[in-house]
Amino acid sequence: MPEFDGLLALNRLEQAVEKVRGRLLRSTAALEAAGVPYAVIGGNAVMAWVEQVDEAAVRFTQDVNLVLRREDLPRAGEALAKAGFVHRHSASIDMFLDGPEAKARDAVHVLFSGEKVRPDYATAVPDVAEHVSFGPYRVLSLEALVQMKLTSYRDKDRTHLRDMLGIGLLDVIWTKKLPAVLATRLQHLIDTPDG
Repeated sequence: MPEFDGLLALNRLEQAVEKVRGRLLRSTAALEAAGVPYAVIGGNAVMAWVEQVDEAAVRFTQDVNLVLRREDLPRAGEALAKAGFVHRHSASIDMFLDGPEAKARDAVHVLFSGEKVRPDYATAVPDVAEHVSFGPYRVLSLEALVQMKLTSYRDKDRTHLRDMLGIGLLDVIWTKKLPAVLATRLQHLIDTPDG
């Protein structure tokens, strides 16, 4: 019964999307309530910016990523523990698992303001102060998010940047705002939209 299989797959997809959204809302609400500065980054931040322009262009993500100041990690940990998250530090990555039995994929992943994710990266992670509020949570500013995506420049980062270019959030003028290495990367994406 192909129709039933299709409905079942669609139902699973909707559940997965809601699970990630719930994790995003619970974690950011806990940080807001505790007064811990943060900003949403990664796919959820891209989604928040894209939906401001074209909801149909939104691409869903599998995880939740936040930026914190390192000195706020203990307070963030306390706030997130009250919301059911469990702190884990593994392979130089801080994350908050969504419960004691959760996998790393089911976690809130943390990067730290002012630190480079990798030593060879062109720029450090922006400060949490560079945020915009979208509804119930704070999202990294568009300029800071674009710099992070151009710095990481993984396949999914290039896809997110192409999405933003495709709906007009970014254009060639942005190359003048960026450090040379990042401007070159953005220009390449502009020149190769199907990449």
